[in-house]
Amino acid sequence: MAAAPGHAQEATAAGHAAGAAGLDAAIAGSWRTPANRARDVYRHPGATLQFFGVQPDQTVIEILPGGGWYTEILAPLLRDHGHYIAAEAAPVGGEAKRDDTALRRKLAADPAAYGKARIVEFDPKAPVFGPPGSADRVLTFRNVHNWAEAGTAPAMFKAFFAVLKPGGVLGVTDHRAAPGASEAAVESSGYLPTDYVIKLATDAGFKLEGQSEINANPKDNRDHPKGVWTLPPTLALGDKDRAKYQAIGESDRMTLRFVKPAAH
Repeated sequence: MAAAPGHAQEATAAGHAAGAAGLDAAIAGSWRTPANRARDVYRHPGATLQFFGVQPDQTVIEILPGGGWYTEILAPLLRDHGHYIAAEAAPVGGEAKRDDTALRRKLAADPAAYGKARIVEFDPKAPVFGPPGSADRVLTFRNVHNWAEAGTAPAMFKAFFAVLKPGGVLGVTDHRAAPGASEAAVESSGYLPTDYVIKLATDAGFKLEGQSEINANPKDNRDHPKGVWTLPPTLALGDKDRAKYQAIGESDRMTLRFVKPAAH
């Protein structure tokens, strides 16, 4: 017998509450490094992952997680009832197989927290992240500007669309350029126009479902000698004007939620 609408709504609300509790526990986990915790004030992991609708029973693919900032939260959150998959770029040309990346070392060092996490490798020019329609969420944090510069962004977004289930969500954050910024300025600064990212996603078949100011920083005027890398955490100028850039904090960022239409 189908649940009455009121019961269904209560069950959904209960599921979201359980997910939020699990997320809070993952963010508070003792396995997280102090340096990564210190950046919560800029990256707002709880609000960001809730905006993307991440739940503990989902299959979530994170694209290019680097040293594993979000891995520290997502892998434990999804360990018992879901699946965390980290997508790394495959070695190219004569590169040796990278079995000793920062992410792999992190996963191996704490199997209790990360033991069920999985890594997949992909070709950035012809990316495939898993079987078609196999993921509930694809998340990417501060990567699109690199793909834009490399010319691989359209292929990446098409691959995101392919791996997501109908109704699945693509969550994107990246450094946000001022409206009307030129392409040359984007390449040198690391900041991207929001409408450029939206077009990448909609050209791949996605629908824009929401935008959030969770990761906005009004102190960031985007006018820095070394572009976005002038700011924390990179601080590309070293000690020069360090206090000034630390006072600004990390970059102003767009936070976008796209959905793969259920008709696909």
